Amino acid sequence: MNRQTSGQAALGLALFLCGAPLSHAGSFTVNPVRVTLSPDQAVAAITVSNAGAEASVIQLETSRWTQQDGRDVLTPTTEILATPPIFTLPPGGSQIVRVGLRRAPDAARELTYRLVLREVPPPQPIAQGLRVALAISMPVFVVSAHPAFSNLQWQAVRLGPGRIRLQATNTGNAHVQIGAVELSLAGGASPVVVARQSVATYVLPGNTRGWTFKSAADAPVGSTLRLDASTDAGDVKAAVTLGEASAPTS
Repeated sequence: MNRQTSGQAALGLALFLCGAPLSHAGSFTVNPVRVTLSPDQAVAAITVSNAGAEASVIQLETSRWTQQDGRDVLTPTTEILATPPIFTLPPGGSQIVRVGLRRAPDAARELTYRLVLREVPPPQPIAQGLRVALAISMPVFVVSAHPAFSNLQWQAVRLGPGRIRLQATNTGNAHVQIGAVELSLAGGASPVVVARQSVATYVLPGNTRGWTFKSAADAPVGSTLRLDASTDAGDVKAAVTLGEASAPTS
């Protein structure tokens, strides 16, 4: 499957506070926003740029990326290497960071990691208030030695009036990023849209992610919903039978 870096890739941002009132925020960007390694390309380069008016010190962290119970789990790892591990970006400056694989790619499945670029705020006098440090978490995918593909299985249940729970299970051996989902009542010349939402979520192999939608139109249990989803592997269309939740779902 051809997976090209996209401007729509999910870019994790986290703000870390180090004091009382706000006085300054870091500002840096990365390009591309995700990395793909393979048996033929064990090293990739990204450009980190400082769009701010002050110098920034950036520290790199590498983690193995898995999912459990619908949540991302990051575990520190040395299976990938990012260098330089710490560097200073002058105002308006940039730095090339190289990301490399330190193990052999898996023969049967995609490997998934996260590279976190974290700004290290300088010490600030208490009188100057708070320094806000920026962190960017970007995915690193390692393509398997043999072809790997995502495969989504969908399930939808009615939680009650105006609420539908949709779940996507990836039974394939490669990730998929879901951008937006639309559910509509099948049949008729003009399908009635039941729910539409941007989700921007990765579903790793063997994992399930779910979303609760507010439905714009009533869809009875047992009805067939037409699902249209945009993903980084292409558009997806599926027919989903709306079930009834067996137990309360948060």
